[in-house]
Amino acid sequence: MTQILGIVNVTADSFSDGGRFLDPDAAVAHARRLAADGADWIDLGAESTHPDAQDVPADIEIERLTSVIRRLRADGLRISVDTHKPAVMRHVLGLGAAMINDVCGFKDADSVAAVRDGDARLVVMHARSAGEGAGTAAGARAQRGAAADPRTIVAEVIEFFRARVAALTAAGIARQRLILDPGMGLFLSPDPAISLAVLGGLSRLRELELPILVSTSRKGFIGRVLSDAGGAPRPVEQRGAGTLLSEAWAASQGAAYIRTHDVRQLRDALRMQAAIRGVP
Repeated sequence: MTQILGIVNVTADSFSDGGRFLDPDAAVAHARRLAADGADWIDLGAESTHPDAQDVPADIEIERLTSVIRRLRADGLRISVDTHKPAVMRHVLGLGAAMINDVCGFKDADSVAAVRDGDARLVVMHARSAGEGAGTAAGARAQRGAAADPRTIVAEVIEFFRARVAALTAAGIARQRLILDPGMGLFLSPDPAISLAVLGGLSRLRELELPILVSTSRKGFIGRVLSDAGGAPRPVEQRGAGTLLSEAWAASQGAAYIRTHDVRQLRDALRMQAAIRGVP
């Protein structure tokens, strides 16, 4: 069955829940709730990547993450960390994180060096951010407005992954450690049609023969698809149904991992999906 990553944003400015879990006690309590709800992994992030977010220095990320990871590892929970900073990668791997999710796709040579040894899983995310600054979160944010075509976006994603997998394996990273995230929402385009095209074409990514991770949870493209009659996007807190349908669709198309804020509803949906198919 698809594995679920429960999101815990240890940030001040995440688009969905910024500030709620900045306190370590609050973050740990929330992570434990997500685990009780059925999360296979706890996915921690200490820097927001939404368009208006401020870059967070590595030492602040480390400060936000350290005690949280130690306490959750003491509980026996599997930890994934979202970061693009090599210093943070090294630190959290030393604390026992078993997955690193880099929104910059491990394009930075120092990031590759930071994760080369060991057996932690590495989530290589596709973002439409080629060119100068592509190895930084700021660079990825700055280039999200690049034009995209729903007719060709899936082929573009596949080409991106082929190049990244080739580069990473050439750098000494075992292929079996890699997980591919096609990116969603503003990582692809402000136009919701682009995210919808990628969701619709997820099954084509199977040709890459690597696990796929999908993260649509509460994203802006869902809000825009569900706009009201006046064109106002659906507020973040009212995107639950759209989120769940997109996640269930991703699972049906072969996504091995789904990263979500709402673990219980997704776990229930996956159980129902399996029951309908007659799969234990």
